[in-house]
Amino acid sequence: PAGTLGKREVAAFLVSESLGWDNVPPTIFRRNAPLGAGSLQQYIEHDPNDHYFNFSDQDKQRLRPVVVFDIIINNADRKVSHILRDKDDHLWLIDHGICFNTEDKLRTVIWDFCGEPIPDSILTDLDRMVEMLSHTGEQVKELGKLLQASEIEAILSRTRGLLKTKVFPYPKRNSRPYP
Repeated sequence: PAGTLGKREVAAFLVSESLGWDNVPPTIFRRNAPLGAGSLQQYIEHDPNDHYFNFSDQDKQRLRPVVVFDIIINNADRKVSHILRDKDDHLWLIDHGICFNTEDKLRTVIWDFCGEPIPDSILTDLDRMVEMLSHTGEQVKELGKLLQASEIEAILSRTRGLLKTKVFPYPKRNSRPYP
């Protein structure tokens, strides 16, 4: 929709915060920035040559929350360079401008866990987030400033779907699952 430049990035940060995962750098929206309205995100120092394609198997095991996050925000653009590792080995997710569509548009390089059970700790976080977003609390009000009501409902629908199946999904047939 018109007028969303930068708002999706802020919404991704708020969803990450609602989950308690701290995987999106702090992001804010500014209406009157020097180059116009948009988001500002904390810069993460990282090695650009350290990315998903050269992560160890142990590193990749840490990506389960990333996969779930991308599913619920309907990320259409999770590329290898959109997962950063800082000097403290913390994983950060960036570039969420193509997310939150109400139609299924999930495209990601991470399909490692298809068919596996989603860990209980992640399901607990999802359940807590559904509870928060199901009421007209502060999280819903903040997301409502950034997303359409139908997009918030789509987040809830996708999250409830994961809570029901409790399994990492496979890519949909006849779709383009990679960015």
